[in-house]
Amino acid sequence: MHLPPHLWPATTTHGPDGLTIGGVRLSDLAEEFGTPAFVLDEDDFRARCRAWREAFAGHDVFYAAKAFLCHQVAQWLHEEGLGIDVCSAGELRTARRAGVPGASLVLHGNNKSPAELAEAVDHGVALVVVDSHDEITRLSDIATRRGGRQQVLVRVTPGVEAHTHAHITTGTDDQKFGFSLSTGSAHRAISRIVDAPGLELVGLHSHLGSQILRPDVFVTAADRLVSLMADTVRTHGVLLRRLDLGGGLGIAYLPEDEAPDVRGLAPLIIERVHKACADGGIPMPRLAVEPGRAIAGPTTVTLYTVGTIKRQRGLRTWVSVDGGLSDNLRPALYDASYTASLAARTAARETEETVTVCGRHCESGDIVVDAARLPADLTIGDLIAVPASGAYHRSMANNYNAQPRPPVVAVRDGAARLVVRRETLDDVLRLDVP
Repeated sequence: MHLPPHLWPATTTHGPDGLTIGGVRLSDLAEEFGTPAFVLDEDDFRARCRAWREAFAGHDVFYAAKAFLCHQVAQWLHEEGLGIDVCSAGELRTARRAGVPGASLVLHGNNKSPAELAEAVDHGVALVVVDSHDEITRLSDIATRRGGRQQVLVRVTPGVEAHTHAHITTGTDDQKFGFSLSTGSAHRAISRIVDAPGLELVGLHSHLGSQILRPDVFVTAADRLVSLMADTVRTHGVLLRRLDLGGGLGIAYLPEDEAPDVRGLAPLIIERVHKACADGGIPMPRLAVEPGRAIAGPTTVTLYTVGTIKRQRGLRTWVSVDGGLSDNLRPALYDASYTASLAARTAARETEETVTVCGRHCESGDIVVDAARLPADLTIGDLIAVPASGAYHRSMANNYNAQPRPPVVAVRDGAARLVVRRETLDDVLRLDVP
């Protein structure tokens, strides 16, 4: 069995008994924790955190919590020297419960509630990324009533096409996020914040989208934001000390995919910002980036059990597993593609067939892997592993068809432990009022 190493967690190995991650056989995990289940390689996750921190040494790395966050992951991030970018009261509360100080947090969101803003101010969140004119007024009032000034970044939509799926493109002008640079909205927001009594404008922010595979788009955005920073000095006499270029760096999902590496991206961005600042006559700001998928995505596999196999003459073969769009919405939302591998044994013969791995939900669009190459002797009860499952899988998981959400099991040094337990049917029904 050939396992493309760029798709699988770093500690993955293959032997006669199938796949092992973190020194733990997937068959043993299935027996102990059941399926479907997310298997998270803790060493790989931590190593990716360190790679980003080292690549952007002297600057800030805020992990994008929306990719996946839980109590223990928040602790890992803090231990590895990363901050956390949160965009809801739930993500903020998770980080707080894990002991992450406000100084290590950034709050995002295009419609933050007064309660969320108040909690962020009270917890001492380092930076709030302001996203609308309404929010400028709202946050200024909250901070003023508490007798302080909240440091903020202005989210600028720089008009840069990220060349990714339309549903995860966020840097173009006509969309819900931020203040458009081309329409002058960003300039007006800066003027308002400079005059707002409860706010301190310390920098600019942009986010171009998700699953970005072309690093040059970050360079284009950096040029435009540095130009706006220089203009802010000329117009308002305010020197902005921070520049956050967001996240969105893509990963590989298929064997033929080639994803950018942070060790190549970081010097490209740092050198370009340095040059743009020198050309604009302003000092180099402290940079920030917000990787989520690039850290979490490759560290996790989803483990499924085959329940039915439907071979149809002249048509495709359907392999149905015990999960689906309740644990991975991405194929239905974004036409996302994945690969899969037999997880708990070695195929009895070398022949393979192309099959469609589907989920158990009442939707024809419930596809896990559209064209998986799996052994021809695949049978009911076999375990299948789908790599690159760490980002937006558990965080977007749902209870469609009243299906309980899977657990997340962390593996390291031959041991496994729950970081998120499996939901039970009682959990699913607990909010239902008889």
